Formats: sequence, C-alpha cells, structure tokens
Amino acid sequence: MPGSDAVPPGLLEIVWRRRWVAALAVIVCLAAALTYLTQATPIFTSTSRLYVEQSGPKIMSEQEGVMTRSSTYLYTQAELLKSTPILGGAVDRPEVKRMKTLGKVDNPVGYFKNMLEVEVGKKDDIISVSLDSPYPEEAAQIVNAVVDSYVTYQASRKRSTAAEVLNILQKEKLKRDEELAGRYKAILEFKQSDDALSLEDEHGNILVQGLARLSEALTEARINTINFKAAYEAAKLMINEPAKLKQLVEAQSAGRGYLSLSQETAQLSSELSRLELQLSDLKRKITDDHPAVRALESKIDKLRNLLNGQEKKTAEAYLEVARQQWIAAKQQEGEIQSSFDNQRQQAQQINAKAAQYAMLQSELNRTEKLCDILDSRIKELNVTEDVGALNISILEAARPGDKPTKPAKARIMAMALVLGLMLGVGLALMLDWIDHRLRSAEEISAILGVPVLGVVPTMQRKETDVARGRKVCFDSTSPVAEAYRTIRTAIYFGIPSGRSKTLLVTSPAPGDGKTTLVSNLAIAMAQAGQRTLVLDADFRRPRQHEIFEIDDSQGLSDVLTGQGSVDEVLRESGIEGLDILPCGPVPPNPSELLNSNAFADLIKDLATKYDRIVIDSPPVMPVADARILAALCDVTLVVLRAEKSSRKISIQARDGLMSVGARILGAVVNDVARGKDRYGYYGGYGYGYGHYGGSDRKGKREHRTAERERSVSAASTTRDPL
Repeated sequence: MPGSDAVPPGLLEIVWRRRWVAALAVIVCLAAALTYLTQATPIFTSTSRLYVEQSGPKIMSEQEGVMTRSSTYLYTQAELLKSTPILGGAVDRPEVKRMKTLGKVDNPVGYFKNMLEVEVGKKDDIISVSLDSPYPEEAAQIVNAVVDSYVTYQASRKRSTAAEVLNILQKEKLKRDEELAGRYKAILEFKQSDDALSLEDEHGNILVQGLARLSEALTEARINTINFKAAYEAAKLMINEPAKLKQLVEAQSAGRGYLSLSQETAQLSSELSRLELQLSDLKRKITDDHPAVRALESKIDKLRNLLNGQEKKTAEAYLEVARQQWIAAKQQEGEIQSSFDNQRQQAQQINAKAAQYAMLQSELNRTEKLCDILDSRIKELNVTEDVGALNISILEAARPGDKPTKPAKARIMAMALVLGLMLGVGLALMLDWIDHRLRSAEEISAILGVPVLGVVPTMQRKETDVARGRKVCFDSTSPVAEAYRTIRTAIYFGIPSGRSKTLLVTSPAPGDGKTTLVSNLAIAMAQAGQRTLVLDADFRRPRQHEIFEIDDSQGLSDVLTGQGSVDEVLRESGIEGLDILPCGPVPPNPSELLNSNAFADLIKDLATKYDRIVIDSPPVMPVADARILAALCDVTLVVLRAEKSSRKISIQARDGLMSVGARILGAVVNDVARGKDRYGYYGGYGYGYGHYGGSDRKGKREHRTAERERSVSAASTTRDPL
C-alpha cells in the first residue's frame, strides 16, 4: 500500500502561496513603525568621555602610590559617577535647577540615576557619560555638570589623603633633622678630642669598610622601618574614616603587597545606590509611613550596616598587615644592628678610635640620606596636594546634539520590515498548517501514491449542467475539451483496451466533478473510435440522464430487479459509438443491488459488447456503493477538486478503495483555476485551440440539436489514432 505521508512543500513555496498574507503583515508593521516615527518626540544625546588614571600619592619609595590594575576599578568609578553625592552636587547648581528637563521631576537625583548612561569602554579605559533629552542644550549642560562634580569630588578626596601623609612625613622630618644635628655635633667633638687620630692602618681600613657596608645595610633597614611605620601610623589615623582609608589602601596595594579592596564592597555600594533610587521613586508614589517604604528603608539600613562592616573589616585587615610589616622591618633592623654592633666591638679592640670615627661617619651619612628622601617626598606632596585631579582627563566635553539619535528611523523601519517578514512567514506557515487541502499535483501524488493523469480547468459559472457535461462535444476546441482528451490518452496508455474495459469514476466527497468527468471522458473515448458505454450507477444522485437529456423512466435498477432487459433500457447519446445506461428509478436498497450477482453478471455481459465501460458512482466516503463497484471494475479513477479536496478525506477514500482490492489507475484534478501552475495547468495552451468556453448554449433546446449534429460530424473526421 502506498505511503500516506506527503512530502512537505518548501518554505518558499508556502510563503509564495500565501504571499498576500505575508505582504499584508509587512505593510501593517511598516505602517505602524511609520506612525510611531511621525508621532515620537525626537531625542538628542550628549556624551562626555573621561580617562581616569589609576594612581595615588607616594609615601616613600617609587613603587608606592600606584593602584592595583584591578578589573573592577573603572566599573567602580562608573558607579561613582551615578552615585548620590556626585549627582547631588550637579543638581545643586542653579543653572541645572532652572532647566526644562526637570520641570515635572520631583526627585532630580533619582531621575538622573535612571536617565544617565555611564559605560566603560570594552577595548580601552575610557568612561563615557551620556544623557538623552529632548532638549539638546540642556543635555550637554547636565552631562558636563555631572563630570565637573565628579572631578571636584575626586580632587577633594585626593587632597585629603595627601594631607594626611604629608603630616606624618613632616613629623618624621623634624625628628631626623634633630638627629642629623646631633650626628654633626658628635663627630665634631670626636675630632677635637684626638687630633692624632690615624685611620691609615691596613687592618683598620678593612674593618672600616666592613662597618661601612653594615652601616649602609642598617640605613636601608631603618628606611624600610620608617616606611612601614608611616603607612601604619597613617592607617591608624584614618581607621575611623573609611573613605580616606580606602584611598590609602588603593595607594599602597600595588608595590607593598597589601590587601586590595574586594569587589564585594563595590557591589554592595552599587546595590545601596539602586535601593536608594528605588526608595526615592517609591516615596513619590506613597507616604513615608507606608509598609513598603519602611520595608525598603529597613533593607537599606541593613545593607549600609553590611557595607560599613565590610569596610571596617577591610580597614582592620589593612591595619594588621601594616603593623606586621612594620614589626618585621623592625626585626630586620635589629638583626642588622646586632651585626653592626659586633663588628664595631671588633674594630674597637684593634683601633677603637678609628672604629668610633667610622661609626660616627656612617651614622651621619645614613641620617643625611634619610633626610634627603624625606625632603623629596614632602616637596612632591606639597605639589600634588593642590592638583589632586590631575589623574582625571576630560578627553571630550559634552556638546549639544545636531541630529536626533532617537528614534532611530532606519533601525526602526528595518526592525519593522524584519518583524513583518517574520510575522508574515509565521502566518503563512500557520495558515498552511491548518489548511488541509491538497495544493499541488506533487502533493496529491505523494499522499495518494498514484499519478495525476490530468487536470481540468475551471468552467464558466454561467454554463448549464448540460453544457458542462458535454463540453468535449459542444466546444471541442476549448482548453477544457483538450484537457479531457489528455486524460483519455493517459488512460489509454495506462490500461490497454484488451485487458481493462470497466473504468469506475468516483471521488472522495460530493461536488468534486466526477459526473462531469464521466460524460466528457466517455464522449472523448467515443470520438477516438472506441465503442463506449456510460453506466450511471449513482443510485443516490443520478445525473447522466440530465446531461445527455434522455428518458430515465427505465434504467439500471430495472435490469437488476428483473423488471426490464438491457436492450430495453439502453439509450443512444446522439454521439457515434456512445451509449447510455441510465440509473432508472432510485431503488430503496442500492448497495444490495450493486453487491448482487446480477450486477456482476451484467458487467461481464456488457464488457463483451463495448470497448470501454465508464461507470459513474456515488462518492466513496458517504456510502459503500463506490467500494462495491471498485471491487468489480478493472480500474478506478479518483476525481479531486482543486482548492477543496482535503488530505484526510482523500487518504480515507483511497484506503477505503484499496481495502476492497481496487486498482486505482490515477487521479484527476478538477476545477483548476487559470494560473495554478502547481497543478500543472498554466491557464492557456497557445496552440490555436480557441478560447476557453467559446460556445454559449444559453440553455435553448434548438441550439443543442444543432451542436449535436456538428459534434457527430466532427467526430467522424477527427478520430484519435489511439
């Protein structure tokens, strides 16, 4: 049995079939987009670009003061740009308060948090600050005000940190100056006490050199101790000021191995800013004592406590690390000092005076070097204290936009076009999915597993049933008549006349055009020289007697019930070689009559007298008559109606016929409109066969008689060689 699964049509074929649906969807989407663009308010974008250098003040060594190159630093600065202190400083400016942008805004800080866009470059370290507004001049002024507020804030923080460090170094400088003065005094007194001091002994020079090297090492150790002590003292002073300590931590972390600030602190700060914005927006809608406001305030308090705790832990950890490093430096200094003392004792035993002098000289040199370093750092901090914002560069100040950036007309129209295409294709696929009609000859062949023998073009609606039923006779040069002759030729090649004489014509459902096909196909066979009989076995709705305009008072039912003979009920059609056996009176038990031995014997008897017997039967699905007839006939022809016959009922009809052993020769597609090339019909042949529906019968009987005579005369001279 042939498979029942059809080869699905391609996507392009489906879309082309429903092209008007797709086109309508595209037009609707484009119209909606165009309407939106004509009514939307133009928005202008102003952008400022910043470069934030990751650096801080140096305390002692060259490696200090450079912040760690963490991946979150720039993102932290981006969040800081949208924080309440920065935006509050910008909003407090008089020129910003008078702007039309804030005319209907109750909470300007919250409004700017929502509207301001701060982005970090993906391929560079540039921070972009942007604002969209219908007022281009105001957008530029607001962005520049925010940037200025950020620069001012960073400058004040950096000056505060530098001042703390400067204060520590200045105190240390006072101590070292006093120590240096004491060294000078001691060495001067030593020289005055012993004028004959000689340090030229070879052994004594070696000791002096050793003492000098230990002295230099001791000097470096003391410098490290001072460095770590200064860092520790600075941290102690700022332990209760997290903002300043955070700056100091970032300043020390790169070259000293200190703890860097965790990313969690930045995330908590960002979350706190978001909740504060949400609380501000909520207060504009409801009262302060509303449960939702209280709940959000409680959440903010908890987050602040958590953030304070996190910052406190970081500060305590930093302070402990600084203390441990200071202790380690002191221990190292003590060890070197011990070695130095031992070496000095040895020198004193050999030449106490020389060793004492060398010690005084080395201590003097060490103190001078330390004082020079302190002087250099104090000078640097005095300079950077007044220019704390030098590490922030404004690469591009915000300017009023010349052209609107929103709505993006080209982008919106492109999106509307794409959306329309997607919607149109989706609708086309959905309509095709819910449409179970057979749409092409290939689909029919794939589903039914039988070839399509031909297609019959649509006939004019104004034609009568008689004109339709005898189209091959009345309008023999029309495309419809040629289509029936094409089907006749396909049948001749499919079933040789010597082996298959009985041809059953049926359809899955009523109204598919099987009766019209029976009459026209029989006429075409008769015109080809075949002795043909039309047997109307449709006891449910007989119509062959109406098409051929013959008496139906007696017919097949009389023969099967024994009330008449075949010779008595046979009628001439008026066409040479074609006889008609009408249905006769409709019996009460048509299925039983067709399933009787009498009918089977009748078919065998008629097959000896005619070359072809074309049987018109009821549809397959409503009644069992077609199945009975199909089991008795040599071949069966299934008629389908274009744009009407469905897959399901066609498959059921085919299965019903094959279940009784029917041999389905093929299918014929009826009522195919012009241009439906998927059925194999292109709406015109162009070989001089005349115009479609060229004869107009007007239903008058005298014209019918004239046409019969003309068709009989034509049949005698134009027989098909097959």
